[in-house]
Amino acid sequence: MLVSGFIIGLLGSFHCVGMCGPIAFMLPVDRTNSYKKVAQILLYHVGRLLSYATIGLIFGLLGKSIYIFGMQQKLSIIIGVLMIVAISIPHKTFSTYNFSKPMYKLISKLKSSLGAQFKKKSPDTFFTIGFLNGFLPCGLVYMAVFGAIATGSIYQGSLYMLLFGLGTIPLMTSAIYLGKFLNTSVKKRIQKAIPVLVVLIGVLFILRGLGLGIPYISPAPNAGLVTNTMHCH
Repeated sequence: MLVSGFIIGLLGSFHCVGMCGPIAFMLPVDRTNSYKKVAQILLYHVGRLLSYATIGLIFGLLGKSIYIFGMQQKLSIIIGVLMIVAISIPHKTFSTYNFSKPMYKLISKLKSSLGAQFKKKSPDTFFTIGFLNGFLPCGLVYMAVFGAIATGSIYQGSLYMLLFGLGTIPLMTSAIYLGKFLNTSVKKRIQKAIPVLVVLIGVLFILRGLGLGIPYISPAPNAGLVTNTMHCH
């Protein structure tokens, strides 16, 4: 299941380039020194990964509290359904009923802090830009957060989001180096593939929650109990 975080990040990064691409294009990297440029880009990614891991830790804790109440399987089914429902809602509906409106003040503060960082060129600037970038509202991040909750663990929730972040690195790095390098038709094809991917991952979460006894995909609820009993004997 953790691998699904990396896959969402890898394929979803085509969406990320559209959303966070302008930030990547505007990074005040040193164009004259290639080694310095690599270090600056690396710091930017480390900042993003840390913010994603922090988000995963917070929502993993939420998942763990639900897990304590013995609702791990139900949670997995609910998360799977939420993923499918969320990706099925047309973009226009999200625009009409903007769910991030209550957080506008916080987001505007985040954006102004981000804008201030672009004027600086100190080493910590790139780390800070990456860290703040990770907290900007993004549909794909929300999908990954669902996955982090479903892990039911602080450690695995953080790892899930970290893998999501790692999945976005190849394309985001290419965006910094090459700019808007993908033609429109390729972008459109990938954008169409993203909802299909999220639905498949949603189905996997539902199957996991149903405990149908399918190895690796939908293990039986008592599988772990049987194994532990055998070890005891």
